[in-house]
Amino acid sequence: MAKILSINVSDQKGTRKKPLQMAIVRENFGIDGDAHASENWHRQISLLAMESIEKMRQLGLKVNPGDFAENITTEGIDLKNLAVGTKLKVGSIIVEVTQIGKECHTRCAIYRKVGDCIMPKEGIFVKILKGGVIKIGDPVDILTEE
Repeated sequence: MAKILSINVSDQKGTRKKPLQMAIVRENFGIDGDAHASENWHRQISLLAMESIEKMRQLGLKVNPGDFAENITTEGIDLKNLAVGTKLKVGSIIVEVTQIGKECHTRCAIYRKVGDCIMPKEGIFVKILKGGVIKIGDPVDILTEE
């Protein structure tokens, strides 16, 4: 069963995110208290799989959920291979995948240290179709695949 391992927010863009036990997610906005939350924006929440973080750990990095600035760290779902348009139920919220990966303009500290970073290739971005409350351990289910 796929689930939420970590929920992470930051009050400034471009910084590591701090973990929360639960979060309020607003429709067409994102997570309350997160710098990336915004109306009418296609990257309201970012997700990254723990399996992707493990790849970086195998390169010798001491990294944890939130270190890649992802809002939600998951386990048990192959996020990077979901199609744009796929709808997911994440705890009580419904999201739609809007982007897979992103261009890394400034090369983060992780990239400079090991010459690679997973978020630009394996992170996904979603918009919020239905808000609610999410918490660590909530299930993550695919509702539709495009």
